[in-house]
Amino acid sequence: MVTKMTQKASLADLKQEVASKSSDVKAETVQRAPKKDALGRSQSVGKKKDAVARVIIKPGSGKFVINGRSLEDYFPRPVLRMVINQPFAVTNREGQFDVQCNVHGGGLSGQAYALRHGISRCLDLFEPDLHTTLKKAGFLTRDSRVVERKKPGLSKARKRFQFSKR
Repeated sequence: MVTKMTQKASLADLKQEVASKSSDVKAETVQRAPKKDALGRSQSVGKKKDAVARVIIKPGSGKFVINGRSLEDYFPRPVLRMVINQPFAVTNREGQFDVQCNVHGGGLSGQAYALRHGISRCLDLFEPDLHTTLKKAGFLTRDSRVVERKKPGLSKARKRFQFSKR
């Protein structure tokens, strides 16, 4: 029969073991190496709703090319341009990288958020030290919300036809 005193002692021992193991793990944290191709570029994919952005960043002067057009031509709304530049603003890298991107699917807003996601992932690959900053800002997490499907007997996913009592 096991007494309560031996259980408490064993729990305390377990806690000490776990604490010592976690400190060992923290000390052994491995630094990730930057992932760049032969030309010094990093590439990644960002997604939001139906929009998919294939992004390539390289050191440069801050030039954007999106589907062969400039940032101002492709995204005329200033709010969307601000959303796209957020990863650079948070990491203090404004004007230090050229961005080349192909975007398709979805609308302009979804494409802008997909581009932000792709840029964040590229920055994470290019400079792994920025991972915690980008993660805290929420830019590395893919927003998995998509449009709900239409159900039979309804006019949309949840909207019903008008009810008539008589």
